[in-house]
Amino acid sequence: MAYFNIDSAKARTYDAIVIGSGISGGWAAKELCEKGLKTLVLERGRDVRHITDYPTALLQPWELEHRGRVPLALQQDYPISSKNYAFREDSAHFFTKDAEQEYIQDRPYDWIKAYQVGGRSLIWGRQTQRWSNFDFEGPARDGYAVDWPIRYDDLAPWYSHVEKFAGITGNKDGLPTLPDGEFLPPHEMSCVEKHFKQKVLQHYPDRHLIIGRAAHLTQPNPVHYQQGRAQCQHRTLCDRGCPYGGYYSSNSTTIPWAAKTGNLTLRPHSVVHSIIYDEKKEKATGVRVVDANTKELVEFYARIIFVNASPLNTNLILLNSTSGRFPVGLGNDNGLLGKFMAFHSYRGRIMAEYEGHLDSATEGRRPNSSYLPRFRNVYRQETDFLRGYAASFSATRGTVNSQQGLGATLKENLHSARWANWQIYAGMMGETIPKESSTVQLDTRLTDIYGIPQLRVSIGYDANDEKMLKDFHAQFTEMYEQAGFTNIRPVDTKRTPGNENHEMGGVRMGRDHRTSLLNQWNQLHSCRNVFVTDGSCMTSTSTQNPSLTYMALTARAADYAVNQMKAKEL
Repeated sequence: MAYFNIDSAKARTYDAIVIGSGISGGWAAKELCEKGLKTLVLERGRDVRHITDYPTALLQPWELEHRGRVPLALQQDYPISSKNYAFREDSAHFFTKDAEQEYIQDRPYDWIKAYQVGGRSLIWGRQTQRWSNFDFEGPARDGYAVDWPIRYDDLAPWYSHVEKFAGITGNKDGLPTLPDGEFLPPHEMSCVEKHFKQKVLQHYPDRHLIIGRAAHLTQPNPVHYQQGRAQCQHRTLCDRGCPYGGYYSSNSTTIPWAAKTGNLTLRPHSVVHSIIYDEKKEKATGVRVVDANTKELVEFYARIIFVNASPLNTNLILLNSTSGRFPVGLGNDNGLLGKFMAFHSYRGRIMAEYEGHLDSATEGRRPNSSYLPRFRNVYRQETDFLRGYAASFSATRGTVNSQQGLGATLKENLHSARWANWQIYAGMMGETIPKESSTVQLDTRLTDIYGIPQLRVSIGYDANDEKMLKDFHAQFTEMYEQAGFTNIRPVDTKRTPGNENHEMGGVRMGRDHRTSLLNQWNQLHSCRNVFVTDGSCMTSTSTQNPSLTYMALTARAADYAVNQMKAKEL
């Protein structure tokens, strides 16, 4: 029996374990496998194979039972997830039923979960902007949060590394606030978007509307064909899963690439309970998993562990990883684990109409929008709120009443449809400030269906966010008026934190082990063979979509980890 147990442990031992298979977990798997490490990827959800497991990808609208609408019964199964912008009848299968992981909301918070191989990389917004030093230096300038232990130059080569592989469309705009990258050909701006760009620049020389930068293959390079991907078809049905691989996801890109090395073991239905810490060896030795099908507790072992479970789950796993050395969570010597959480505020929207350029209209589809990078508090503190916001912007034109009615009425309306005015839209993405009072903690009484403590979430808006929202509406109203837009309608969506999928923090990077959990290489200060490279590592949120930065941080940390292993430092 002893020999059997030894053999069993050997069969469950790897060079590296990656927890999670989403955007950052997929990159950890790809980089570690490519560098020769036998790597186990643990995914708590089901397997989703590229192309094979996209059941609605090629359906026509009339082939969906409810024509894409969410029926009441489905909404009741997903009371929180159904609030997400990507949740529809044709994409609901990529979301997790809320009852499968209950949590306590000390303040209103929408935890959007997508437990499957690929995670939320199947349903993300695909916007990919680099950070600049204005972003990395933000906390040091205004004294909120702690100083980032890295700067743009540390990450720039890794941005290039992931952009070339993932495939990013964009234009080289030469903006100091938004560094250029390795771009595929850009999408086209509409004539009214170009009009707005000119009017804004005419009145505000520091405000630059650009075409968005997005993870779509507008013109694939050889490496993308090697991945088995093809040019984006501009169907804008991305949330169904793309059988062409036209947008980046772990399923179409990093996971299959890792599998081709022969070094990947992918284990779905594996709910991570905790990380195992050996007090004699003074390092983590493995991961404890609950098999989602059998409820059996299984242990796996490795020299290094990458935690990429998405921010709330990563915090949960580390908090639940207790030992004599770490009684309140792995690496939590300073008591800051689960604190200084933050997110992006999407509450601001502003719509309008434009009666110019009536000789033109938009045709076809574009899986992208225009983008106005942050312009507030960049070079100096100029407002009564900290940090700033960016905005997506679009101007489209279609017809009125073209699809109203049934039968003969519908046919008549289709033939007699008239062109509408241009419809203008801008959506805010505001930086929130990480605060010690913004926390996720384990509940001491309630557990989930796997016996793991439920998470208590206390994250919300503050006065800074309210001032920022007011400024967004005021500035865009002014810019809209100068562009000649009419029927201007500012909106506060009251969108609940978490609903935007951009939760961050709790395991922040920093220079000092007394005020942070991770060092400049994303290692836990006090457990150096554990790396955290998903959104929980973020010291601040900036205003850019964060996924590209997660990818770059992960690739950089994986490279460092392998070099340390070779040098026998890990």
